Amino acid sequence: MSDLAYARARTLIDAAHAGDPAQDAEGRPAELVYADSVESWVVTLDPTAAPLLRLAARCQHLERWRVPRETFPLDKPGYHAWRRSLYTKQSERARELLFQAGVPAKEASEVAEWVSKTGLKSNPGTQMLEDAACLVFLEKEIGGFAAQHAEYPREKFIDILKKTWRKMSTPAQAAALRLQLPPTIAALVREAVGP
Repeated sequence: MSDLAYARARTLIDAAHAGDPAQDAEGRPAELVYADSVESWVVTLDPTAAPLLRLAARCQHLERWRVPRETFPLDKPGYHAWRRSLYTKQSERARELLFQAGVPAKEASEVAEWVSKTGLKSNPGTQMLEDAACLVFLEKEIGGFAAQHAEYPREKFIDILKKTWRKMSTPAQAAALRLQLPPTIAALVREAVGP
């Protein structure tokens, strides 16, 4: 991939993110803020991360706002169907934008594979994106998630954290243990990952 194709791809991806109607406290599109956070964790975990992996990190939630959770049944099977549909849509959109930017088809397909979550635990690119997404969740989102789901019993939060932990690689788990979390969240994490 040429430097020009990389720059074009990054511009196209971020332009897609800019369409997110949700914004952070500073008025930035929420999806763009999320892309920055995922890419930052990829680089933290692997300071030599290839440009292609950095582009993939920016595609982790590509145009997710276009498929609201409420468009699927609000039960567990509906949640899983929603997630699967997102993996497909996000990966195909990533491939389309990268190809449009001049990224070779083989590399665009590799990004699409990572974004689709194909080969979790066996594909290093897929695993890196999952690690970064889990770390963003723990670092920036879990407090809001807990507040939004205050009706969940403690055991359900523990179960969610256990599932998150199992998806992460050993280096990502080590990074998670170094996070400065609010005391109540830190206690839940300790309980979830304890012996």
